[in-house]
Amino acid sequence: MLLILVFCIVAMFGCSPVQRADGFIYYRLIANPSTLDPALITDVSASTVAAKLYNGLVRLNGDLEVIPDIAGRWTLSKDGLRYRFVLRSDVSFPDGRAVQSGDVLYSFQRVLHPQTRSPNAWIFQHVLGADDYRNGKAITVSGLRVIDEHTFEIMLKQPFSPFIRMLTMTPAFIVQREVVEKLGAAFAYEPSGTGPFQLKLWKTDREVVLVRKEHYFGGAAKIQGIAYRIIPEDLTALTEFELGNLDIVALPASAHKKFTSTLRWREHIHTLQGMNTYYLGMNCSRLPMSDVRLRHAVSLAIDRKKILETFYEQRGRLASGPVVDMLRQWQLHGQAQRYDAEAARSLVRSIGAEGTMIKLLVTADQEIADLAEIVQSYLKAAGLQVQIKQLEWSAYKAALNQGEADIFWLSWWADYPDAENFLFPLFHSANHGPSGNRTRYVNHTVDRLIEQGQAAFAEYERNEAYRKAEELIVQDAPWVFMWHKNEYVVQQPWIQGFRVYPVYTIDKGLEIAIRK
Repeated sequence: MLLILVFCIVAMFGCSPVQRADGFIYYRLIANPSTLDPALITDVSASTVAAKLYNGLVRLNGDLEVIPDIAGRWTLSKDGLRYRFVLRSDVSFPDGRAVQSGDVLYSFQRVLHPQTRSPNAWIFQHVLGADDYRNGKAITVSGLRVIDEHTFEIMLKQPFSPFIRMLTMTPAFIVQREVVEKLGAAFAYEPSGTGPFQLKLWKTDREVVLVRKEHYFGGAAKIQGIAYRIIPEDLTALTEFELGNLDIVALPASAHKKFTSTLRWREHIHTLQGMNTYYLGMNCSRLPMSDVRLRHAVSLAIDRKKILETFYEQRGRLASGPVVDMLRQWQLHGQAQRYDAEAARSLVRSIGAEGTMIKLLVTADQEIADLAEIVQSYLKAAGLQVQIKQLEWSAYKAALNQGEADIFWLSWWADYPDAENFLFPLFHSANHGPSGNRTRYVNHTVDRLIEQGQAAFAEYERNEAYRKAEELIVQDAPWVFMWHKNEYVVQQPWIQGFRVYPVYTIDKGLEIAIRK
């Protein structure tokens, strides 16, 4: 009977027994990586794989501290402008060639070069001479200098405190020049880096297979390799996991209760406080949401705590502002966002907004669609009418970039662990639309405070500027600050050493092992 049941499950969901390679860990990717060229990567799937294939000058550890990687050590000048990195002498590419400072120069300038068309050039925009290089006014970036074979220097235009953390990101990974120049565009599918693994196989929309490097400067991995199976559907992925064809899988909301209440699995579930903020954004550039009083009424009308505890099954932490709680190093002063249905109704009446029609845009995801209906009911109780419009992801993103929504549902996940990453892209007036400020919020005092924080050398000054900026943002209410989502990942009992990290570039695949 058990065999018949398994056969039926396999037939129903299109799953089949997987011929597992000895010593390999099997993961799931939701989507096919767009590319494995660090200069071009923008998606999480590709970044997750690339972290095993490449290294940067520096990287993050599990406590979100910046630690040495290819660079064994570095110094920063007293004025906060000059970084000097001393490279390790034992780092090499797959063909055995040692990494030198010229490889760092090539990799960084390649990201900035117009012909590369990198969407990630912004991470080097603070480097001296970057603009002239991108505009064709210079043949090299003046702020990137090779001192000798193992010493590399970066000069900034002005102090920029998040810069060292930004160097841990995927676009700052080091590539092998001769391989890139030989392969051209094909390098995206035949990568060559210094990481602990190499690409063995990539079957588009099916799987990506990595094999261990025996000689890695950080010590060889404990496993023979990693197989990423590309499975878009949650139900299929969970079925494959329960059949033993996957070793580790993230739990979607629909499966949270089942796995956490099952004795077999609940002991093998990892919980992580995600570095994200989920929010209901309000278009500040036009009526009706350009009226700050109406934005406050919307915030008052929604019981975030109840939604989180019931509909969302306590899978997160309430947000008090845009900066994720894990990165906020200050106490917010002033009035906190709260739920007060009567105050919301009174405010709507006092500004003559009863019956106002608000267009709410959401994606076609069922959980988000259900959440939109909950929001709709809360706002209806406050005297507002809400029209819900669902769009598939690409159309949804385009609509938000063009400012078509009155209100919308979105989240922001940290690119690097710095509070600035939750302030500058999302609220600085220079970033309206695709750059992140999709509410089209404008407050020039906030602009100045964010810029002060970016340039502040002392941590106290930086935090004070960011605190003041965040308090003004909360006061202006361009968002309903909802929650910070927790992540849940389940592993097979035979896996050991697995850990969930808040930033996907941290995991190099060196700690995980298979229990014998």
